Amino acid sequence: MVRGYFGIGVEGISKPMNLGNLMRSAHAFGASFVFTIDAYYKIREAKSDTSNAPGQVPYYAWDTLGDMALPKGCRLVGVELLDDAIDLPSFRHPSRAAYVLGPERASLSPELIERCDFVLKIPTAFCINVATAGAIVMYDRIKMLGRFDAPPVAPGGPGIPMDSAEFGAPVLRRAAKKEQ
Repeated sequence: MVRGYFGIGVEGISKPMNLGNLMRSAHAFGASFVFTIDAYYKIREAKSDTSNAPGQVPYYAWDTLGDMALPKGCRLVGVELLDDAIDLPSFRHPSRAAYVLGPERASLSPELIERCDFVLKIPTAFCINVATAGAIVMYDRIKMLGRFDAPPVAPGGPGIPMDSAEFGAPVLRRAAKKEQ
């Protein structure tokens, strides 16, 4: 189980199949919401979303960046292939995050990059499909913040089981004050 929440969206997307794929992946990875900023399509055109993500996950369609309103405490994380962006394998995901990807054949707008708390990049030789990039980021988030066994030492083999969480007795404030 992963604590916190995340949303994922795109700025200026123009291909409904890409958004449909991203929305389906967001639904599968447990996104709390999906969004678009300045999208060029109608949501009902996203035919590749076979999970009906907009019927299962809140969807926000903001016409402009100025319209975007994220939940309080939600960190905006841009995903862009920039030299000074943080490499995804080295990035620590915030517990409350909204990931935003750029449009096909373009980059996130300078105004959106300026608004981001963090900008990360997937360490690839060149830009990849927006839906694929979103799925990689969501997988990395789940892998990093989820409670999974440690990877095996040898190729293939079973993972190293996590220690079970052990909790001590509750600390009552009244009892703690008396001990001081």
